[in-house]
Amino acid sequence: MNNILLSTLIFLPIIAAALVLLLPNAYKDSFKWISILVSIINLLNIFTLYNTFDRKLTSFQFLEQYEWIRMGLGSLGILSIDYILGVDGINMPMVLLSGIIFLVGAVASFNIEHRPKAYHSLYLLLSGTVIGCFVALDFFLFFIFFEFMLLPMYFLIGIWGGERREYSAIKFFIYTFVGSIFILIVMIGLAMSVNDTFFSQELSTTVHTFDFRFLGDFKNYISGSLLSPDSNQLIFGLSARVFAFILLLIGFGIKLPTVPLHTWLPDAHVEAPTPVSVILAGILLKIGAYGFIRIAYGFFPDIAYNCSYIVAGAGVLSIIYGAFNALAQDDLKKMIAYSSVSHMGFVLLGLSSLTAEGVNGAIYQMFGHGILSALLFLIAGVIYDRTHNRLIENFRGLSSKMPLYTVAVTIAFFGALGLPSLPGFVGEFFTLMGGFASPVLPDWVPMLATLGLVLSAGYFLWTLQKMFFGKFWTNHNHEHHMKDLDIREMVMLYGLSALAVIFGIFPNLIFDLSGETVKLFLEKF
Repeated sequence: MNNILLSTLIFLPIIAAALVLLLPNAYKDSFKWISILVSIINLLNIFTLYNTFDRKLTSFQFLEQYEWIRMGLGSLGILSIDYILGVDGINMPMVLLSGIIFLVGAVASFNIEHRPKAYHSLYLLLSGTVIGCFVALDFFLFFIFFEFMLLPMYFLIGIWGGERREYSAIKFFIYTFVGSIFILIVMIGLAMSVNDTFFSQELSTTVHTFDFRFLGDFKNYISGSLLSPDSNQLIFGLSARVFAFILLLIGFGIKLPTVPLHTWLPDAHVEAPTPVSVILAGILLKIGAYGFIRIAYGFFPDIAYNCSYIVAGAGVLSIIYGAFNALAQDDLKKMIAYSSVSHMGFVLLGLSSLTAEGVNGAIYQMFGHGILSALLFLIAGVIYDRTHNRLIENFRGLSSKMPLYTVAVTIAFFGALGLPSLPGFVGEFFTLMGGFASPVLPDWVPMLATLGLVLSAGYFLWTLQKMFFGKFWTNHNHEHHMKDLDIREMVMLYGLSALAVIFGIFPNLIFDLSGETVKLFLEKF
């Protein structure tokens, strides 16, 4: 089973999506159970992956590789594309996060009544393609999964979203698609610049490859090729490698999202239904951060080193700008969306530090933010499901009517603002520590980033005080709707809260996965 475990994670949801489409509408009540069952099976398989993952190895594990496409290019040699999957300390935490978030999203989708067949088939398709993005080790295969997940997300927002769903879905698609074009350009340039030494010796010709394991090693670059380190070719006055790195920063920066490429995110979050917001914040944003680490920094370490100021600057700008915008919001969901922009900025700060503390902290921040942001959007969904209203000023004293809900909100808010023993503190502490220890960043960069921590405490505590304390009151006479959590909501909110506490107290559950791989990763710099 282990030799096809990663393929199972990808294709089980995709096959289930096809099954949902084939079932007649008379079985519509079974669609949600299929989503939940498949998500549980995938999570159990991921736990198997997690438990058998060798923390001491730096190489890829659970490798699957099959020949896919061989194409002659005449005098240029042969183009080789393989189906390659594998995990290491960088993507293993993201695979674990995917399993958790997609199960929570499936439970959150339980009450979807409008066109359930289409919804659950798209949801399952999204699940398979997102996991495929994280485990693909061939750039071409990665790009297929990266592009294909746009389709289900576009429809999930555009059909099941709010009043401005069409606008938000189109904006999301256009932004991400433009970023994909930039990534595609770099992918083609890399493939034509790298030689698969094993196949080239066997076939006595140049074999151009998309294999991540070759793209990240300078010795495999063809001398004088477009993106080789010794290339003298210029594009718009920049060296080809610098130009490629900038394209990747834009492409993955849109997905992250990084200020000023973030403007699609608040609209998408506000209009998306709660389960889709959970998936979007909990896992989809992490694909952009993963792309930064695996591809931009992994394939262009020389340029990344010299561009550390730019990446750190983008991170700090996102931290402060997102925090100030969150502080100004009166819509609970929009406030949480801008807080995501702010907290994901710490990933860029940690990565740009080029220290073990910073990069490990960035990976942990991706994981911890995924848990907390999913919890935060579920919290916003609870209020909206009851009142169809999310304005902070319309609620007072909710703790007296919804004590169980208030406990989950308190854990989520304090976790996100960085209370010790919760994931927000661990991720931000290590990224800041990496920033101060960095050989390439001055101390004022992480010092400036700490302003985001102060502001996050401001908007989370202000929201908590305004909505949950004092005498109970709601606008529009919603008192009879303000019931406390039901069993399904308790499972989701308290389940994620428990995970936040566990991973906050025992961060080595993630650091043990990434530590050795990060050491090898930093040797490139």
